[in-house]
This record gives sequence, C-alpha cells and structure tokens, in this order.
Amino acid sequence: MADDIRKTPPECFGRLEQVFPVGPGGLRQSPAGCVRCEAKTECLRRAVSGEQGLPVHAERLERAYRAGSVGFLERWARQKSIAGQEPQGSRWAGIWGRLRRIGAK
Repeated sequence: MADDIRKTPPECFGRLEQVFPVGPGGLRQSPAGCVRCEAKTECLRRAVSGEQGLPVHAERLERAYRAGSVGFLERWARQKSIAGQEPQGSRWAGIWGRLRRIGAK
C-alpha cells in the first residue's frame, strides 16, 4: 500500500490547509473526503511534519497552556523551540500575527 502512495499521491497530499484545515470551532479537522482516502495517515504525517506543521504544534501548545496542563516556563521553552525551527524571514511575521490575534480578542 505504501508503494501505491509513493507512485501516485493525490494532488492534495501533504498540504496542511487542504487535508487538516481549521474548522468552525477553531480546531483542526480532516474533511470527510480525507477520512476515506487510503493515503490519509501518511498524508497527515507529511502535513504536520516539517516547516508547514509548526502552526499546528504552536496551536496545540497554546490550548494546553490555556487548559492548565502546561506551565508558563514549559510553554516559553517550547515556543522558543518552535520559533527556532521557523525560517528566519517568517519570525517577525509570526510575532506580529500573534499580537494581532491577541488584540482581536
């Protein structure tokens, strides 16, 4: 089965915003078409790994902090780790984006 995925992956294979978009409640969920796809596991792994999956990890960390399961220092350390994995050009864009979201609440 893995050989079939490598030969002819769907066009949406591994694209985060297509296979794991943010739903109406603010949480990410796979569309119904993706749930039925044979390549769903490998596709989601590819979507959340690497550079494009960093927002997913940051969102999970923020939810854990709000729920109280992660303390301030652990959250800070993880945020630094995530920020270190981002490409250099997008660091300020991420900071300004977070500030905009905070101001919008």
